[in-house]
Amino acid sequence: MTANISGANITDLCRNLKENSAFDQSLYEKFHVKRGLRKTDGTGVVAGITNICNVHGYVINEGEVEAIPGELIYRGYSINDLVENVESEDRFGFEETVFLLLFGHLPTNDELADFCEYLSSQRELPEDFVEDMILKAPSQNIMNKLARSVLALYSYDENCEKKDIETEMRTAISLIAKLPVIMANAYQVKRRHYENKSMIMHPLRPYENTAQTILSMLRPDRQYTNDEAEMLDRLLMLQAEHGGGNNSTFTCRVLTSSGTDPYSAYSSAICSLKGPRHGGANIKVIQMLDNFKENVKNWNDEGEIADYMRKIIRKQANDNSGLIYGMGHAVYTISDPRAIILKKKAFELAKGKEIEAEFKLLETIERLTPEIFLQEKGNSKSMCANVDMYSGLVYRMLGIPEDLFTPLFAVARIAGWSAHRMEEVLTCNRIIRPAYKPIKNSKEYKKISDR
Repeated sequence: MTANISGANITDLCRNLKENSAFDQSLYEKFHVKRGLRKTDGTGVVAGITNICNVHGYVINEGEVEAIPGELIYRGYSINDLVENVESEDRFGFEETVFLLLFGHLPTNDELADFCEYLSSQRELPEDFVEDMILKAPSQNIMNKLARSVLALYSYDENCEKKDIETEMRTAISLIAKLPVIMANAYQVKRRHYENKSMIMHPLRPYENTAQTILSMLRPDRQYTNDEAEMLDRLLMLQAEHGGGNNSTFTCRVLTSSGTDPYSAYSSAICSLKGPRHGGANIKVIQMLDNFKENVKNWNDEGEIADYMRKIIRKQANDNSGLIYGMGHAVYTISDPRAIILKKKAFELAKGKEIEAEFKLLETIERLTPEIFLQEKGNSKSMCANVDMYSGLVYRMLGIPEDLFTPLFAVARIAGWSAHRMEEVLTCNRIIRPAYKPIKNSKEYKKISDR
C-alpha cells in the first residue's frame, strides 16, 4: 500500500477497519453484556440513585415486568399535579419547575419572583459574543452552535474552574437563562447565511419569561398570544427533566464524574441530545406525518391509514426504517404522561383550526399502531405514544421552524442536566467507568520492514 493517504486509501483503510472491528453478535449474550446498559427484558441497568426524578412505567411482579400507566415525578411531585395547578391558577410554570429541580423544593411567591428576576438579569450574552461566536461562524445545525457557544462561554467566566456548589449554581442559572437567546440568534444567522433570508435580532425584554422570550425573539413582529406562550411553557415543563438514565443526562453525569468544568459537561449533553435516537426524534415524527399526508388521500379513512402503516412497518414506505416514529418508549409502556398532557393541551389550542386535521391523523396513527404491530410482527408488547408524537406538531402550530425543535428540547432539558450535575458533584465523588470485555487475541509484533 502506498505511503500517501489519499481519499481512495482512506476508503481501503476503513474497509480494513470494518473487518478488524467485526465480531459475532452472539458474544454479547455469551459474556452477559448489557447492550445499551439495558437488560434482556428491556429494563435499564441500575447505574446510580437520584433524588431528582422518577420515570415510572412498569413494576417487577414475581420476577416479570408488568406494565403500569406512566408516571413522571419531579422531586416527589407528579408532573400532572405541577401542570394542573399552574393551569388552574392561569400562570406560567417553567420557571417554577426549574426552581424545583435546582433547589429541591417548590418556591414561595417571593422566592419565585426573585428567581424570575435573577433569570432575566442573566439572559444578556457577553459583549461581542454574538458577533465573535455566532455571526462569524454560522452553523447549519443549531444544536452544534448551542454546544459550541456553551463551550465558548467558559472563556468569559473568571470562575470557570471553581468547584464550590454556589458557583456551580450561578453557572447553571446563567446557562439556563442564556440558552434561548443563543438559540434565537444562531437561528437568525443561519437564515441569513444559508437561506439568504432576512436576519432579525430583537433586543431582550426584561419583563418576558422564558416562553415569552423565545416567541418574542423568533417572530419578526414580536407578537404572540397568551395561549401560545402558555402552550410553549407547558412543553418546556414537560421536557425539563426525565431521570438520570436518559442519554444526555447520563452523558452530563459521566463528564461531571471526571471532574471537568460545567461548560464541558453541559455542551456534551447538548451533543448527545442532538442525536435522532434521542432529542432529534420529534423531527422524525413531523417528517413521517408529512409523508402520510402525501400518501393517504382520505385522512378519515382508518383502513387507508392502516394499509399505509403496514407498508411503513414492512420497510416499503416513508424512510424504509420500519418504524412508526413517536410510538414506544424505553420505560413507559401503557402511557407516557407527557404525551397525555401535551395532546390534551394541543387539541384545545388546535380546535377549529386547519391544523386540527393533522392532530387527528396523528391520533389515529397512535391508536392503530399497537394492533398493526401485533398483526405484522406478532409483537404484543405494550406500546404507547411518547412525547415526541405531538411535540413537533405543537411547535409547528406555534410557527416554530423544524431547525429549532431539538434546540428547544435543550433549552428545557438544561434544567434537568444542571440538577443532575450538582447531585453528582455533591453525592457521588467517583468517576463513572464501566467495563468492556476485550475479545481480540494477542498478536506477535512485526517489524515495519516485514509488514
